[in-house]
Amino acid sequence: MKPSFKPRLVSDPNLKYARHVVNGTGPFAAKSPAASHLRMDAKATLARVVRGTPEVLVKVTGRKKGAKHLAAHLDYIGRHGDIRIETRDGEHITTKDDAQRIADEWSDPLYWRQGTTVSAVAMVFSMPAGTDPETVKQAVRETAERIVGENHDYLMALHTDTPRPHVHLTVQAEGLNRKRFDPRREDLFRFREAFAEALRSRGVEAEATPRYTRGQGRAGTSMALTQLRARIRSGASRQPTEADLRQARAAMQIALGRAEQPTFVSKTRARWQDTKRRYEAAAERLDRSPEHEDRNLARDVRQFLQERASIETIPDKMLREAEARMREAQERTRSNPAQDQGVPRGTPPPPTRRR
Repeated sequence: MKPSFKPRLVSDPNLKYARHVVNGTGPFAAKSPAASHLRMDAKATLARVVRGTPEVLVKVTGRKKGAKHLAAHLDYIGRHGDIRIETRDGEHITTKDDAQRIADEWSDPLYWRQGTTVSAVAMVFSMPAGTDPETVKQAVRETAERIVGENHDYLMALHTDTPRPHVHLTVQAEGLNRKRFDPRREDLFRFREAFAEALRSRGVEAEATPRYTRGQGRAGTSMALTQLRARIRSGASRQPTEADLRQARAAMQIALGRAEQPTFVSKTRARWQDTKRRYEAAAERLDRSPEHEDRNLARDVRQFLQERASIETIPDKMLREAEARMREAQERTRSNPAQDQGVPRGTPPPPTRRR
């Protein structure tokens, strides 16, 4: 008989992160009742957040299906033999034949599955410009060993052809115990924390906090959309993405009073206000501390909150740009009354509803 469907329930670790930081709970919980309410690691995390410590970047860039797809990916991250690909044992892969052999090995156990099955998951670990590339690579290796090394094989390739040093980590999907590697948001959060911790242990300041704890709106863009936008900014393409056009149309409808902001915008603002209250409470506790460093941290927390009176999401930004276009159109209309009233010229038409 067919088993009953059970939905997958995944909690979002980001929602409780700021509360744990300022209250000393969760991973920052005190080990004894006599310990300070804000433990040293919680204060250190709070200090890194408000003082702008560089944030690590960890992304899943794709899932490679089959030996052919995986071999093409390995050829890409190896820059067609110009960059050495390292195995989990530290061996180097420089030839296309060796990469093809690994692609075949990782895909062979999946031949019995119906349809195309994921052979490997591709990830990128990145740090801001100026970070030592070799240190980034060592930190990625430690992270991979810590989280997936016991059950999954993996390959690494360090790239320094961009200002941001980054490592491509390719993880075999099929584990030794037949458990498959399929990282979700909760897993990426663990990777980010482990990566930042490995960098700090090597003397590199790094943090892995949710965007909203830093007063930033939700990112939520895919790697493909990010690459398309980069092509537009570089001048390689003049065609705007469909997502940007859709957002521009929706923002114009909101600016004209014909629609409302998405629900998540108001929820994001409410969450940031709650986070601010917790930061303010932490600053008050730090102010009462006899330690001079704690009082300096309280001052930095208040400065951080003062510079982030509100949080701006992508719809907020698009609405601000739409309102600016409307003001420009109104000014042109006042200077030239003969010009038609209404929506500024060049504004994409609103989407038509399919019947």
